[in-house]
Amino acid sequence: MIRVLVADDHPIVRSGIVGLLDAADDIEVVGEAATGREAVDRARALRPDLVVMDLRMPELDGTEATAAIVEELPSTRILILTTYESDDHILGAIEAGAAGYLLKAAPSEEIVAGVRAVIGGETVLAPSIAATLVKRMRRTENTTSVSLSPRELDVLRLVAAGRSNPQIARELFIGEATVKTHLLHAYEKLGVSDRTQATLRALDLGLITRG
Repeated sequence: MIRVLVADDHPIVRSGIVGLLDAADDIEVVGEAATGREAVDRARALRPDLVVMDLRMPELDGTEATAAIVEELPSTRILILTTYESDDHILGAIEAGAAGYLLKAAPSEEIVAGVRAVIGGETVLAPSIAATLVKRMRRTENTTSVSLSPRELDVLRLVAAGRSNPQIARELFIGEATVKTHLLHAYEKLGVSDRTQATLRALDLGLITRG
């Protein structure tokens, strides 16, 4: 039997997850927790095979609780089951040691299969989560492959702020021809052909920020 602890601060949602898992022949829910702190305490006392963990909970959030459980009970696996799918939530949970990340909107059979897969040593990710991580990874790779000079970045920041070439020249104490040269070099490195595309590309890569 797979011994599972369910941690979720919403009683009705938690009850639904418990019912779903208990209905499986090979899964036994051995405990419940309504807060992140309680999840850590219950995991310490019960030593379950797996914790199904929500992210937004009082006292400790799911990421903090995951990190604490993984550190103290490395054999206990964590499956995040939540409604949140932003980059920061996903990366934070995975970096904390979660072995899976599924969304509450997933079909019941996918959640049960996720529990079994995580116990089997697999990493389980909802399709949308996997796509988000791939996109983030590619963006990071692209960022490291593009290297703009400090002055090129200065110029692009001012372009993003809506400055014209003459205004940029005055603010940076350089000639307009030099501004154009910096822009042309930036276009080439970013693989674009105009100032709008260059700004959008630099923003997307995180090379510059608005404001």
